[in-house]
Amino acid sequence: MPDPLGLDVLDRDECLALLATTGLGRLVYTSQALPAVQPVRFVLHGDAVLCRVPALSALFAGVFDSVVAFTADCFASCLTSGWFVTVIGRASYVRDEDLPADASPPWWVPTSHERTIRVPIESISGRRIPVTQQCANR
Repeated sequence: MPDPLGLDVLDRDECLALLATTGLGRLVYTSQALPAVQPVRFVLHGDAVLCRVPALSALFAGVFDSVVAFTADCFASCLTSGWFVTVIGRASYVRDEDLPADASPPWWVPTSHERTIRVPIESISGRRIPVTQQCANR
């Protein structure tokens, strides 16, 4: 069933399936009392999003033990098809030794100063643009 904008509303299973197809998303958090957004590489593991962030960063300070949003999307360049998914959850730090071997999130440039953040999927929503037209050659 479409939402007021005409976008298809996705159920939880559809949202999770789409999240599993990509590895790039954005963490939305608060930094110095202002909204902030940071792109992150991630993995979906069980009922949570896992990503690695620099330990001594505003990002780590802003997400640690805080309610955050995580969003991922995929759109055609002409914007006639695509989807987006948003997750809400309280972020927590996960020690490397507590991570299952198949759950290690990728990192842009590996260092010893990164930490894994877990965002449990407490709330999830998503939308898809109905495929109604083709991209025009420009």
